[in-house]
Amino acid sequence: MLGAIIGDIVGSRFEFNNTSDFDFELFTSACDYTDDSICTFAVADAILSGKPYKETMLEWCRKYPHPMGSYGGGFARWIHSANPVPYNSFGNGSAMRVSAVGWLFDTEEEVLEQAGLSAEITHNHPEGIKGAQAVAMAIYLCRKGMSKEAMLERMRAYYPTFTEPKLGMNPFNETCQGTLPICLGIIAKATSFEEALRYAIAVGGDSDTIGAIVGGMAEAIWGVPETIKAQALEYLPAEMRAVYERF
Repeated sequence: MLGAIIGDIVGSRFEFNNTSDFDFELFTSACDYTDDSICTFAVADAILSGKPYKETMLEWCRKYPHPMGSYGGGFARWIHSANPVPYNSFGNGSAMRVSAVGWLFDTEEEVLEQAGLSAEITHNHPEGIKGAQAVAMAIYLCRKGMSKEAMLERMRAYYPTFTEPKLGMNPFNETCQGTLPICLGIIAKATSFEEALRYAIAVGGDSDTIGAIVGGMAEAIWGVPETIKAQALEYLPAEMRAVYERF
């Protein structure tokens, strides 16, 4: 899960100001956690505490109402609604927040079920659910020891064609079907956690969310270097660090 948080923090300053510089500085004073981290911690907290996804997501998002970059329009309306209901979204938010599911459940059936449940509180469109299930399954398979190559072959059942990453080539696209092929293409090309993270940001587009999705998968494949982990944790408030320590 921490890989997703790191990807979000590193990508935060580039979401609306893309870079194609592969050698950018990972952490600066302009970085922060965004809604991607808040939602990721909400899913993790729900699982660890045995609480419903919907109520836990609302609790976290209402507690942190003004994250860097703000919440997306449809999701913001859901948070503040007197009666929040799913709104048929296929945005990439379902995929960026799901990483804890891939770590905390122990069968493929559970991972698919719980990824779907975590998504459908808002993203109940089939593409929104598929995006969450694909990311959670990729993480699960690799943390159980499957090779990156074999995992990617499994992912073709969800997204048959991956997009090869090229610096600055990616348009801003907030859909699962527009985001996951580039994320999987980055994982296919990269050879380390940091390389994957740098490609995730330098391709452009929805930088923090691509960073979160790629970071979540990359952690399961390569682990997170201790120096990067230590730097990222410095950005998090105590409540978020407490969830990470329970993880």
